[in-house]
Amino acid sequence: MESIVKTDSKGRKKVLNACTEPCAIEKGMRLIGGKWKGSIIYHLKDEPVRFNDLARMLGGASKKMVDQRLKELESEGMVLRKVISDRPVAVTYELTDFGKTALNILDELRVWSESHKI
Repeated sequence: MESIVKTDSKGRKKVLNACTEPCAIEKGMRLIGGKWKGSIIYHLKDEPVRFNDLARMLGGASKKMVDQRLKELESEGMVLRKVISDRPVAVTYELTDFGKTALNILDELRVWSESHKI
């Protein structure tokens, strides 16, 4: 339900149908809006990527930050972690079907950002 601002006869404003919980946009931003999350999802769009390669692709993110964001994305069901070797430990990350649904949003954001030189 959409919020509406009404003005009464004395000029006072009142909000009807105010959000009592996070709206759908806020919920979505919590999933993909965290620092580096959108970039991680975007770099996983084509194929599984090993952890160190992903950390290199992100450039300015520390490995600790990348690991933390990957764990968050995994717990949210957007990323799948696969162990490919025990000794030495080697893992790959790939998008789940749910994670792939965010790609259109992120691509639109990329286009918008580039077109406005942000």
